[in-house]
This record gives sequence, structure tokens and C-alpha cells, in this order.
Amino acid sequence: MNVAELLADGFSRIQGVVHRAVDGLTGEQLTARVGPDANSIAWLVWHLARVQDDHVADVAGTEQVWTAQDWHRRFGLPFPPADIGYGHSSADVAAVRVDSPELLTGYYDAVHEQTAGWIADLGEADLDRIVDERWDPPVTLGVRLVSVLSDDLQHAGQAAYLRGLLLG
Repeated sequence: MNVAELLADGFSRIQGVVHRAVDGLTGEQLTARVGPDANSIAWLVWHLARVQDDHVADVAGTEQVWTAQDWHRRFGLPFPPADIGYGHSSADVAAVRVDSPELLTGYYDAVHEQTAGWIADLGEADLDRIVDERWDPPVTLGVRLVSVLSDDLQHAGQAAYLRGLLLG
């Protein structure tokens, strides 16, 4: 297995969990919160898609799917287009409302497609490229991609867990 195949496998696992977490849910179930400050399935999936879109577009030097394909308009959220959910308040989480799982999976699938297309050409040597010098040590492409995979899988798992709580 080469680097591109390894990354493709990792990102496809996120896609699978996202679909299983939201398929068949109503808008009410997607935005339900198990506590007053808890995240909803809708917020978790929106956020993980935004993180992947933002971070991968940055290292790939491409425009985010969120703006390039007008997903920001389709969602109609009260946030600036650059918002990815970091630091959101409880009120911000509540503002992420969707009527159907198809909106969430449509956006995630578009992000996944862009990610998969870009990582298909990556080789082992690419992983050592410095992509963020604001940290000590500077962040390499490999570290950034593992960070996105880790963050997204955690949030997808949280969404799946919430689904189980909601459906019993």
C-alpha cells in the first residue's frame, strides 16, 4: 500500500461513518441536542466537513468546496463563509439547522471527492513538506492530514453515538 492508498482508505472511512450516522434521520433528529450545550449530529457533521474542506484546500492550494460550489448558500448559516466551527458557542451550535441528511452528506461527499482527487497524486516525499510555520515544530503535510483524519473520525464517531442515543 502506498501513501495515496493509505490516505484514501482513511478518508473513505470518514465518509462511511458520516453516511451511517445521518442516513434516514429527520431534520429534528439531526439538530437534537442531548443536553443544553451538547453538539448536534448536524453540527458535528457540518463541522467535520468544514475542517476537512478548509485544511485540505489550504494545503492543496485550491478553493474550498464550501464557497466554490455554493454550499455556504445552500446551508444558509449565519456565519461568515470562512467559519469552520472552532470556538462555536452553544448558540452557534443551535444555529446549524438542516432539514435533511442529504444536505449534510451532499456537502461531505463533495469535500471527500475533492480530497480524494488531490491525495491520489501524493507520494511519500510530499508528506515532509512544511505547510504551517506558525507552530513549533512547523507542521508538515503528513501531520496536517493525520490531524484532519483524527479530528474528523472523532466527530463522525460522536455523530454515530448520538444517532444511537436518539434512536435507542
